[in-house]
Amino acid sequence: MTPPRTLPSSPLTVATVQATPTPGDVAGNAVAGADLVRRAGEQGARVVVLPELFLCAYHPPTLAADPAGTDVAADPAGMVADPRLDPLRAAAREAGVTALVGAAARHPDGRRTIAALVIDRSGEVRVGYDKQQLWGDERDLFTPGDRGATLLVDDWRLGLGICYDGCFPEHGRAAALDGAHGYLCPSGYLTGSEHRRDLYYAARALDNTMFVVFANAVGGVDPWRFNGGAAVYDPEGRVLARGADDGTAVLVATLDPAVLASTRAAHSMLADRLPDQGGPRASMPG
Repeated sequence: MTPPRTLPSSPLTVATVQATPTPGDVAGNAVAGADLVRRAGEQGARVVVLPELFLCAYHPPTLAADPAGTDVAADPAGMVADPRLDPLRAAAREAGVTALVGAAARHPDGRRTIAALVIDRSGEVRVGYDKQQLWGDERDLFTPGDRGATLLVDDWRLGLGICYDGCFPEHGRAAALDGAHGYLCPSGYLTGSEHRRDLYYAARALDNTMFVVFANAVGGVDPWRFNGGAAVYDPEGRVLARGADDGTAVLVATLDPAVLASTRAAHSMLADRLPDQGGPRASMPG
């Protein structure tokens, strides 16, 4: 499969967020998220990415104890009408921003997923993507998603992933083969994982010569303390913006299609990739 070669016609300014939500407080976190969305919009962002499970916080004890209070319900079309999200709807409309917000989503068929909600510029909310690669004890609480997704903003194609998805080269590659120019990853990395946090998403950028926008939770109480470091990477994996390991931050960067074009011309892995790796592997004694 050869990825589409079309490029966006103009730059896109994006924001990535690191913040500390309150476990179980969907309404309060939506208010805090709305403030972050407005801050991003004031800095010129057209897309803003908030951390994994931001609306309920990544706190497994609370998620296990109060699923009714922590989850947002989706209808059969994936739309979310929860009034607790009204501040986010209003902020997206007022700022002219498309927001990607982490949530625990309850689907009509009973599935509970780690979701990326898309709040568009009109304020509509839908489940944009369900995390496919569940990590550790997440499997006790959630069902994995079964398909990838691409967000279309103007003429930019932005693949969606959530945290552990980005640890799998195949996940980012699937987005690139669908024509993605960028890869948006709301995440929750715990303190102590800084090396991996900073390596995986830079690697996905260079693997696929696409921009990567990585959001992360920050702060909290052990063992659920998170390490910030939200970042935007260029298509060679270089840092365009990065947050500190602590503290709330809204980090803004502009994705330039000329950089995308020049990088893909110089580093043509997507075009040069073999359709497979040949027949059975050869083995030989040393």
